[in-house]
Amino acid sequence: MPNSDDHENEWYYNTKTGEVEPYQGAKSGDRLGPYSSREEAARALEIVQARNEAWKNQDRDDEDD
Repeated sequence: MPNSDDHENEWYYNTKTGEVEPYQGAKSGDRLGPYSSREEAARALEIVQARNEAWKNQDRDDEDD
């Protein structure tokens, strides 16, 4: 079991630079993540958009109840 300080498989998307960074990258509030792969982090904005849409749809479903 990896220890809590093991960030080897953590990737982030930097919204300011548009770059994918490892855990050791810039420590800022401009990062989304962690993601489990570089490829997943590269799709961060897509993932956020899909989650926002799902959340909005959930709100609409709740209003119908």
